[in-house]
Amino acid sequence: MLKYICAALLCCTGLMFSAGSALAQDAAPEPLSAFPQSLLAIRTTAGKVVNFKIWQADNPRREQQGLMFIRDMDEHAGMLFVFPGNRQPTMWMKNTYIPLDLLFISEHGRIEYIAAAATPLSLDVIHSPKPSLAVLELKGGACERLGIKVGDSVAHSSLPAR
Repeated sequence: MLKYICAALLCCTGLMFSAGSALAQDAAPEPLSAFPQSLLAIRTTAGKVVNFKIWQADNPRREQQGLMFIRDMDEHAGMLFVFPGNRQPTMWMKNTYIPLDLLFISEHGRIEYIAAAATPLSLDVIHSPKPSLAVLELKGGACERLGIKVGDSVAHSSLPAR
């Protein structure tokens, strides 16, 4: 099992370094205003519904860029990455200047893991111990402040209805 995890991390890390290099070679990052936007809701196990206006990383270039170079973000904003195939996506904080909460979402629309307040500019690999269909990035500390926890459900048009 450890051999499989190490091989997967090496493969994904290589992809991330390649992706970062490709982005760095381009003239400038794409403005977030060009990303598709939509609404997303999280229903906590306590019954509270928290709404977010999100950007969607809907192609490989936007997945590579994510929230890189952003200096501030509204508490009710975020970025959604959807990974068909329910795999174990890996993320990092390269060129990301603000802490982020990374919510790993299962194929059933349930939050399976939260990497809270990920360290800005870190090259450490961030991943869920379980397969995920999507990752939602929120402003660091938002989950704690808004009462969002593992087990809460996420509703968005890109995710299966629960």
